[in-house]
Amino acid sequence: MADESTDQPSAPAEAAPVALLALSEGLPPVIDTPDALAAYCAALAAGSGPVAIDAERASGYRYSNRAYLIQIKREGAGIGLIDPIAFPDLAPLAEAIGDNEWILHAATQDLPCLAEVGLYPSALFDTELAGRLLNYPRVGLATLVEVLLERHLRKEHSAVDWSTRPLPDPWLEYAALDVEVLVELRDLLSRQLDEAGKADWARQEFEHLRGFQPTVRVDAWRRTSGLHKVRGRRTLGAVRALWETRDRIARERDVTPGRLIPDAAVVAAATAMPTSRGALLSTQGFHGRGASRYANEWLAALRTAAELPEDELPTRVSHGDGPPAPRTWADKDPVAARRLELARAAVATISEEREVPLENLLTPDSLRRVMWAPPSTRDPVELLEAVIDQLRGLGARSWQVGLTAPALSRAILDAEAAKAAKVAKDSSEPKAPAKRKGQSRLASSVAEPEGEAGGVPVDDSPSEGSSDE
Repeated sequence: MADESTDQPSAPAEAAPVALLALSEGLPPVIDTPDALAAYCAALAAGSGPVAIDAERASGYRYSNRAYLIQIKREGAGIGLIDPIAFPDLAPLAEAIGDNEWILHAATQDLPCLAEVGLYPSALFDTELAGRLLNYPRVGLATLVEVLLERHLRKEHSAVDWSTRPLPDPWLEYAALDVEVLVELRDLLSRQLDEAGKADWARQEFEHLRGFQPTVRVDAWRRTSGLHKVRGRRTLGAVRALWETRDRIARERDVTPGRLIPDAAVVAAATAMPTSRGALLSTQGFHGRGASRYANEWLAALRTAAELPEDELPTRVSHGDGPPAPRTWADKDPVAARRLELARAAVATISEEREVPLENLLTPDSLRRVMWAPPSTRDPVELLEAVIDQLRGLGARSWQVGLTAPALSRAILDAEAAKAAKVAKDSSEPKAPAKRKGQSRLASSVAEPEGEAGGVPVDDSPSEGSSDE
């Protein structure tokens, strides 16, 4: 309200600070002996409700994706901080969890490393994915905890080397806090999904996640940062050879490839093609132990690339099994380009109306594949059924298919209708008389000088066989 003495608006009240999230039962010791594991597994099996679970990897430090710490919490059992490196297997933990629901945040990050130690969910709830389906603009764990539970979750240890032993207490506390309120967060998000009519969508998505497998990238070397600066197939071949050598060494040593030599060094060496150790180590980015220790192997990779026959060198564009880049569709297939344009607009409208992110409604890859190679039938009923089958074959869930298949079918039919209308219009317009062969050349030869009356009009269209056609 206004200040009565000055008639000026008063300053807005400051928002109350959000309380810092703390461990309700203190920091437990790391479980790294068979006896400690057996005791916690017994408590876990006797607990109640779903199991909150998280894992810490050494991304940025190690080549592997293995878990270096597993955090678990269940009502009645408290938090367990398990060192998976200390055990040959975690079968007792898997047995203790049984068929109970897992609660994870960003499940695709943790499911592969948990599977490596024999842990597979029978059912799961992903709090990040639930937040996406509810159309929250930011779905990081710290953000959701702050917005929904009004607690501040510190994230200062998110990028540490979890393969370090022993793990410092501040790191362990950070890790334990990641599961401290997952059950509470899950219950709140579940109620919101019910209220939004999206609970069944979430169930389908969570069930789909149980079979998640990381994508195996084809030609992974093409993701080298700075590759767009490379010119020539020989240089591309050198990038590939250096990348593959670096990847092999990194895998053998279990270190992140970039800690041997950075991508910038790979591109620089491939461009310069040094042939001696001195020249290599003076190349930009070739410094440090990884560069000098494996100098002979980097040089060998460059020699291999230099000696490759032309037909074995990589091309600029990778030829995968998917459709071409959308920017080329207008030239390659104008009708397909129109299909894609109409389908994108329709799916964007559905996304806005249903309040769900576009990428969760239908993956861009699925949309492009259907629009580039749609079913051949144009009977509306048969087309819709065929599009449904096509989407299911691409892995779309039933709720996604139900919302998007009719829109994609309409886009296919509308693009064909536009093409037919254009053909009909073009055929109905009067055409200029066809010119006889050589008419243009003859007209040029007999044309009156510019400015004189009675001259024959000159035809300046491209002659037959012109490269301008």
